[in-house]
Amino acid sequence: MDISRQLKVASATGNLLYGQRQAMDACARGDAKCVILAANCPQDYIDDLAAKHPEVTMHRTMIVNRDLGVASGKPFSVSTITVIDAGDSDLLTLDSNIE
Repeated sequence: MDISRQLKVASATGNLLYGQRQAMDACARGDAKCVILAANCPQDYIDDLAAKHPEVTMHRTMIVNRDLGVASGKPFSVSTITVIDAGDSDLLTLDSNIE
């Protein structure tokens, strides 16, 4: 799956949140369906999020935060993207790859 293309589709037709704080809040509220993580997202943050919210699918990409921001159409680095509504994209078919 081309994550960059799917992120563009999801940002146009769905509902995405950007950033670590928003991911934590969305998971705590139960709104998060999937969390997409940059390759260089801090491991201690990932471990903490996975421990607190094991029910949420977490997918770590091979894309660094600068490129993940560009892929999602943002003019800034993005280490965490939370999928609330995937819209017409296939982002919810991603498998969790965090141990």
